[in-house]
Amino acid sequence: MHRSTRIFAIATLAVLAACGKPQGDGKPADGTAVRTATAFTGPASPVITANGLIASNDEMRLSFKTGGILQRIVVREGQTVRKGQLLAQLDLTEIAAQHAQAKEIAAKAERDLERGERLRADEVISLEQLQNLRTQAGVARAARDAAAFNLGLSSIVAPTDGTVLRKLAEERELIPPGQAVIVLGGSARGQIARAGLADREIVQIAPGDPVALRIDAYPDHDFTGRISEIAGAADPRSGLFPIEIKLDASPSSPLSSGMVAKISIVPKAATRGTLTYVPIAALVEGDRDRGAVFVVDGANARKRGVKVAFVSEVGVAIASGIATGERVVTDGALYLVDGERIRVLGAADPK
Repeated sequence: MHRSTRIFAIATLAVLAACGKPQGDGKPADGTAVRTATAFTGPASPVITANGLIASNDEMRLSFKTGGILQRIVVREGQTVRKGQLLAQLDLTEIAAQHAQAKEIAAKAERDLERGERLRADEVISLEQLQNLRTQAGVARAARDAAAFNLGLSSIVAPTDGTVLRKLAEERELIPPGQAVIVLGGSARGQIARAGLADREIVQIAPGDPVALRIDAYPDHDFTGRISEIAGAADPRSGLFPIEIKLDASPSSPLSSGMVAKISIVPKAATRGTLTYVPIAALVEGDRDRGAVFVVDGANARKRGVKVAFVSEVGVAIASGIATGERVVTDGALYLVDGERIRVLGAADPK
């Protein structure tokens, strides 16, 4: 037992002695091992990101002018329809009867007026009586036209080419006037994305700003667009300002309303100037808008204070303290002291 202990102790000393020997050319490793990246130029304003929903630019909620029993819906959700195609229809029994009644009343009023005109010519009735007959005929014609109008709007036809997005009622339901029955997405004006931005973000953008969109359904496809509308008031429910983004045409990747899009907006303010960016791993200290990085100075790392403009997905934007092209320490920066000797292992990804 004692012999085994002595052998283990001797082996341990041998390992420690080997660790202390010079490596390679007889010299110990020179400096702390680190990785570096080069400071690069980026936009003067951060990219604005948000989540949005894909929608049709012409999204119409179609309904009946009058109430009644829904007799039939002849389309299904997702179906493509053509302009003028019948989509849904009420039971016309009552509405057609009202129209027929209005036509008969109008016809009688016309006959009464013709008779009155002849009687007035023979001075059998007074001018006032003739004028009353004319008024009655006019009222009857208006009622007939209104009944015909209601009869015509007891059927829903597609006002444009498009896709049925949703059916909001079923056959034999009692539908009140104006209640949406079908939601139709028109195809003539393409598609949009709707999103909401905070007040500090809405002031940075303008109509026409470019937008990049990523959609989970098409992870390998990049979609683009431009801001087309910016709300003048915030949504009282969310406190965000709604915006609309007109998507560029992409026939190879059809989009469905309701798909979620990850939106990145490059505001015009970002193109008016540039700032120097460093990877976020290079920032070793932070106090509000102040921080510090280690800059490579030959074989040493020099600690330098910087002023931070903002932090974005691509890195930390530096307002002052470092110039584009300077090398900064990324991996290993947290373990350095000012002026420490370093050994660069390789360049890190600047982003």
